[in-house]
Amino acid sequence: MDDSYTNFPTSHLVGSVPAVVTEEKNSYKPQAPAENSPILAPNNGPNAGRGYQTLGGEGDGQQSTNKWNGVFSVSSYTEYFNVDTDLVLNRLMSSLNPTTGDFFSKIDANPDLYGLIWISTTLVFVLSSIGNCATYLMQSDSNSSWNFDVNYVNVAACSVYGYALLVPLGFYFLIRYMGISASLIRFWCLWGYSLFVLVLSSFLLIIPVEFLRWTITIAAATTSASFVALNLRTYVQSDDLMIILVASFALQAALTIFIKMWFFS
Repeated sequence: MDDSYTNFPTSHLVGSVPAVVTEEKNSYKPQAPAENSPILAPNNGPNAGRGYQTLGGEGDGQQSTNKWNGVFSVSSYTEYFNVDTDLVLNRLMSSLNPTTGDFFSKIDANPDLYGLIWISTTLVFVLSSIGNCATYLMQSDSNSSWNFDVNYVNVAACSVYGYALLVPLGFYFLIRYMGISASLIRFWCLWGYSLFVLVLSSFLLIIPVEFLRWTITIAAATTSASFVALNLRTYVQSDDLMIILVASFALQAALTIFIKMWFFS
């Protein structure tokens, strides 16, 4: 009689507390392998006695794919635009004083592509606009009609962007071929800021006096070319490689003369 009441279920009664049942289970619970642990598969082939083999082929292919995805991702280049106004102004002023030759030491911790993108773009618009204004002033004394030349934009974009991208790239491969360590980002930064003096000189070339134009062109070419050549001495310190400095000086001066001849003639 007492046993029947003790076996009566009370879980449905209000206020009843179910009994706590502790169970000890010694059964094995499999766990998932760690994230960094290698995935092993048994070798069931004819050489089964050699043990297990590591399956790493798919992972290597995925890492290679992710690496190439980073090249085409905008976020991968944000670190090269991490500059403020004071830093950019300091580097712009350094490009106007080429005798120091310490530009690479200033950008060593934080090279940027600001000069390559924005200074080049500014130079393109300045050449296409100021160049047309200069031709208007030169033809104002004559009776011939003046028309805006749209080809100035195409020529300026091709010449400036092509020079700022390809010339540093060529010097980078040349110096690496000679066994000297170099950085393409730092070269692009150097050549980008070297164009700043050409932006300033373009505003002065609007003066309709040919002698003053050539004087300004020679001064701008000397300043810009010296800035590039003297800073390359940190990579080229041997007399056998002085041809690199001469070539960099000549190409920078040739760009300045080309701008004068094409846009302000």
